[in-house]
Amino acid sequence: MDTVETVTADELVEDIQSGVLQQQLEAMIPKFWSFFWSAVLALIVFIIGTRIIKGIIKVFHKAMNLKEVDPGVETFLESVLRWILYIILLTIILGLFGVTTTSISAAVAGLGVTIGLALQGALSNFAGGILILVMHPFRVGDYIIEHASGQEGTVDKINIIYTTLKMLDGRLVQIPNGTLSAASLTNCTAQSYRLFNETVGISYGSDIAKAKEILQDIAEKAEHRLEISPIQVFVAELGDSAVQIGLRFPVDIDHYWTTKWDTLEEIKNRFDKSGIEICYNQLDVHITQ
Repeated sequence: MDTVETVTADELVEDIQSGVLQQQLEAMIPKFWSFFWSAVLALIVFIIGTRIIKGIIKVFHKAMNLKEVDPGVETFLESVLRWILYIILLTIILGLFGVTTTSISAAVAGLGVTIGLALQGALSNFAGGILILVMHPFRVGDYIIEHASGQEGTVDKINIIYTTLKMLDGRLVQIPNGTLSAASLTNCTAQSYRLFNETVGISYGSDIAKAKEILQDIAEKAEHRLEISPIQVFVAELGDSAVQIGLRFPVDIDHYWTTKWDTLEEIKNRFDKSGIEICYNQLDVHITQ
């Protein structure tokens, strides 16, 4: 007689589940290997792509140097080019995982609106950077004074979002391009010279003619003075506590600060030797009985 085996409901469910699980695992193995090789290929593409991008950037710099493009324009365009190349590389890598160009374009369009609303300030800074490069209110190497926050220094870099200023003490300050393009600023090195323009207050009892003679002599002996315009020595103001004597003469822009510091020191020393009193704010009080 044949033996009839009985199978319980739980065993039947287990058999079905194990069979389904085995089928799912067998179906996932090809997908896993496909994903694995896609990841390996993506890594290879990324390594090769980054090297290609570095090569393109080097060629770009050589081309800019041959055409003698402004360093600020070169830095800005390099940043834009680098972003574009890495976006293209990312698109290629996503394509290896089956993401279509249409899907990427739709995602970029959706993200563009969201990012545009969230990064309005950054976009204004980007637009400000373009205005700076087109209008050239300053260039890399210029010494500027930004009036909105009072920052001043030598322009070190002009990037997509920020402009970097190098201060006199070596600090680097980043100022948004939107601020620089919208606010007023002073470019101290736009020309080849800068005017020494200072006033010195002397007492009303001092000899004005002697003071003017000393200032004239100091200016004539200034090492880096330019003879493009005459020296000006004049009475600028009759103040409450002093007579303000003004001195103006053009100085070579590269030696402006040293000339200014040396000239002010020389004025103090010469006035002291000549008995000319440099005044400070004071108040005379007269008491009547």
